[in-house]
Amino acid sequence: MDVLLIHPGAMGSSLGAALAGNGHRVRWVTAGRSEATRQRADADRLIGVADIATGIDETEIVLSVCPPEFASTVAADVAAAGFRGAYVDANAVSPDTARSVEATVTAIGATMVDGGIIGPPIRDGARNLLYLSGDGDGAAAVADLFEGTAAETVVLDAPVGGASATKMAFAGWTKASSALLLSVRAMAQAEGVTDGLDHAWATMMPHMTDQLRRSAVGSAPKAWRFEAEMREIAATMTSVGLPGGFHEAAAELYGRLAGFRDRADIEPDEVIDELT
Repeated sequence: MDVLLIHPGAMGSSLGAALAGNGHRVRWVTAGRSEATRQRADADRLIGVADIATGIDETEIVLSVCPPEFASTVAADVAAAGFRGAYVDANAVSPDTARSVEATVTAIGATMVDGGIIGPPIRDGARNLLYLSGDGDGAAAVADLFEGTAAETVVLDAPVGGASATKMAFAGWTKASSALLLSVRAMAQAEGVTDGLDHAWATMMPHMTDQLRRSAVGSAPKAWRFEAEMREIAATMTSVGLPGGFHEAAAELYGRLAGFRDRADIEPDEVIDELT
């Protein structure tokens, strides 16, 4: 199959590499992308094209994997180029955003597959889950593309919005709970009671010190992406009558950590200091 990947970030490029390894031709749009993106795409055997209009020529599937705040813009750009194949939105967006993307791409004759990715980029033995939903057999067809790869596909018996809701529910706990842990540690530091908190953790919850380290080191480099994702989760919560404030607060906290973007040498104390 011919696939246009927009855009080959850390996650998207790993999925593109999996597709290329399965014999599919995977192209990506080079315009406006960084040198790091180019190097990553080259290493993963992805084929560069100048723009979306060129990329959709002879392309059967568009796979959108981008920061959630750009999901609607990418869909609009692909629609404006006249794409009429299968559009897979695999971004961390609310079900309502996914349905909005569906309206955008189906208006010009494309079909929509909703995707939700849970887990890390599939490199060095790592695996993840790719949930897929939508009407017809489009989700199953996309799942077939990844057969035998480290992306474990799960086709949900649900319309567009189902895969995104699954992603929102999962990340609504994992990433928001990390934000909560970092915030209470920052509060303890601001009040000068970290020794007391450490004693309480060691006595009552001895796993918390390691969990704090993992939350800080794991979340801070990706916080620039998590901010918008938390807002999508907040919107999902409010859309079903639940409070969205938990995740709005998590979004604000992650926004404060955006300066750690893509860093690999982070210490937890640095992260807490940035919050306070």
